[in-house]
Amino acid sequence: MSEDEKKGLIESIKSELYLKSKSKGVLDALQEKLVSRKLLVFLTSTGLLAWSGLDPDIWGMIAIVYIGGQSVIDVAKVWRNGA
Repeated sequence: MSEDEKKGLIESIKSELYLKSKSKGVLDALQEKLVSRKLLVFLTSTGLLAWSGLDPDIWGMIAIVYIGGQSVIDVAKVWRNGA
């Protein structure tokens, strides 16, 4: 591997892990790669349901509103960008 290829690879890694960003960090990058927001909301609301006595109807509303709303946003982004 040449020096230019190594430098390009290092810059790519720094960019993907937000090492140069003031507002995001490595944990943000890992969360984006490993856990979707939909799954995180589902797990959080399920945890609240189990341990905090969250009403099952409220749990259902959280799931429907967030996941449904986020899905609409995802579809709109794909439709707008054409990919």
